[in-house]
Amino acid sequence: DIEFYIWAGLFVPAGTPAPLVKTLRDTVRQTVNSPDFKAAMEKIETPIAYLDAPEFQKFWEKDAKMLAAAIKRIGKVEIQEVK
Repeated sequence: DIEFYIWAGLFVPAGTPAPLVKTLRDTVRQTVNSPDFKAAMEKIETPIAYLDAPEFQKFWEKDAKMLAAAIKRIGKVEIQEVK
């Protein structure tokens, strides 16, 4: 079986100053947890699955491996490993 997810994530370049990363993480967390955001997502029947950076990193790595395996099974695409 193959599963695919539609997700969105916020990425910053390597070397982004830690205080800026913290501000971004805090702002996104507050926004996602706000009643207005939750209501907007509910109106379009979109579930919210917020993951902070450490959890999102694990999710992203697992999802990338799963997608690479699915593409390899198709057999017509060359895969470059993510480092």
